[in-house]
Amino acid sequence: MLRYIPLCFCLLTGAAGVHVNAQDTPLRAPMDIPLYLSGNFGEFRSNHFHSGIDFKTQGVVGKPVYAVYDGYISRVLVSPWGFGKALYMTHPNGMTTVYGHIKGFTKEVEDYIRKQQYKRESFSVDLQLPEDLFPVKKGDLIAYSGNEGTSAGPHLHFEIRDTETEETMDPIPFYKSRLKDNRPPRLQGLMVYPVAQKGSINGKVEKQAVRLATDKSGKQRIVGKIEAWGEIGFAIKAYDYMNETGNIYGIKEVILTVDDQEVFRSNLDRYAFPETRYINSLIDYEEWKQHRAFFSKSFVEPGNKLRFIESKNRGVLTIKEERTYMISYLLKDAYGNSTHFSFEVNGKKQDIPKVKKPEGTEHFSWSGDNRFGAKGVRLHIPKGNLYTDFFFEYSVKEDENALSATHTLHNPLVPLHKEAELSIKIQKDSLENKNQYGMVYLNKGHRTWKGGTYRNGWIDTKIRDLGTYTVMQDTVPPKIIPVAPAQWVSKRAIAFRVSDNLSGMEIYRGEIDGEFALFEYDGSKGLITYKFDPSRLSRGKHSLTFVVTDACGNTSKYSTSFTW
Repeated sequence: MLRYIPLCFCLLTGAAGVHVNAQDTPLRAPMDIPLYLSGNFGEFRSNHFHSGIDFKTQGVVGKPVYAVYDGYISRVLVSPWGFGKALYMTHPNGMTTVYGHIKGFTKEVEDYIRKQQYKRESFSVDLQLPEDLFPVKKGDLIAYSGNEGTSAGPHLHFEIRDTETEETMDPIPFYKSRLKDNRPPRLQGLMVYPVAQKGSINGKVEKQAVRLATDKSGKQRIVGKIEAWGEIGFAIKAYDYMNETGNIYGIKEVILTVDDQEVFRSNLDRYAFPETRYINSLIDYEEWKQHRAFFSKSFVEPGNKLRFIESKNRGVLTIKEERTYMISYLLKDAYGNSTHFSFEVNGKKQDIPKVKKPEGTEHFSWSGDNRFGAKGVRLHIPKGNLYTDFFFEYSVKEDENALSATHTLHNPLVPLHKEAELSIKIQKDSLENKNQYGMVYLNKGHRTWKGGTYRNGWIDTKIRDLGTYTVMQDTVPPKIIPVAPAQWVSKRAIAFRVSDNLSGMEIYRGEIDGEFALFEYDGSKGLITYKFDPSRLSRGKHSLTFVVTDACGNTSKYSTSFTW
């Protein structure tokens, strides 16, 4: 159910920095292939809004990528995760463009990165570059498309950011003439929420899903009646579509009106990265966690600070007359294609059942500092970490043979905006190496190592999810698995896979003849590979050492020799 939401009017505050006009800034296409999108700006992702647009690359990697405007390469990033490899260009008009998941850079840039990797003795680098190092003209080749990092398939992730504020903005207005779209958004689901203690829907105080039907003309309607009294809110599941693709996209603009009066508007065309986790307040987080369904709320929880939302009374509708209330949604995409959906809510006076505080729970407030303590556990959720109030539930499972009791701190269906502080007491403190203790998150049979710091028989750590936690130990070193060693020389590449029982690989290092060798880590494939480099590796016999250390300091070493 919807918790109490104070009535106020939220104004959209303007963002500082440069506002680049698409009409006055003709950008080139980043690739010389027909442009189609697999993802649009601002669409919902796990814990974040999509920060750019994803260009399809015809299902392959290696497409040439070009500078869309004059400027210079200001940053290059290499990592096993996230973008994998990314290039940032700063432009004189106040914007920065970002090219992510790329396979590689130009030779000049690749050579520079390689020197820095060897200098730092690290595969992962984040390099800030001076203006005069790699100046680039519009249309110059800068990279090749790929599928690196956390990527679900070959594509080019492209962003436009405000250089001053680092806010990201929708690139579609710059490419409207190159992208085809005359398909409107479409509603897929509707949810209705009563405000706790203040609203009732069809005689109930729980949220209710509303069935939708479509007639032969394509017009949608609700199935059944919505009878309500008091304060209620709505949420929708909807997608956008584009020409000549089977992909689904996020909705750019959502407008909710009640009796022709606007009460909620969301227009996602720009946001700051510190705002992105507020997505967990905009969506029905419970529906996402349980069913992987994105329902976007048309009411504003008190802890939601997204600036691209405007609302009256925070989008909460008060039903106080026995009459018909006309509710209407307007959904728009970046091209102005729109869908209207209207339905009725019948005001019917009814009892609003009082929701009693569940036995054994504590009231946690979105506006305050929240602390909980019990035998062997301490939890601190700092102010600004919750989006709305809730009743905190706690349970414990004792096991005298375990390192600690297993503590269930509410459940994962309540999101945390920032990190909370958790401490659990060890009941069997027998390890000499205290770094081998760590907090573990237990969820649906999976164990996720959270680590932490040992303190006088306690483990302290920071968490981003409520749920079940305990303390475990990791004294087992990682396993190093050579991949096809008989083919290393013929393929001119040495490859390993690494597995670990609990805490996970923290660092790795490869050496040839006692000197650092650059092993590249592909996080998506789990491969760590050294490619023979004739400029650094001579012909002849060589010694190889590969060392892996997990998060608890357990180390494994693999040594061999090879002749090239």
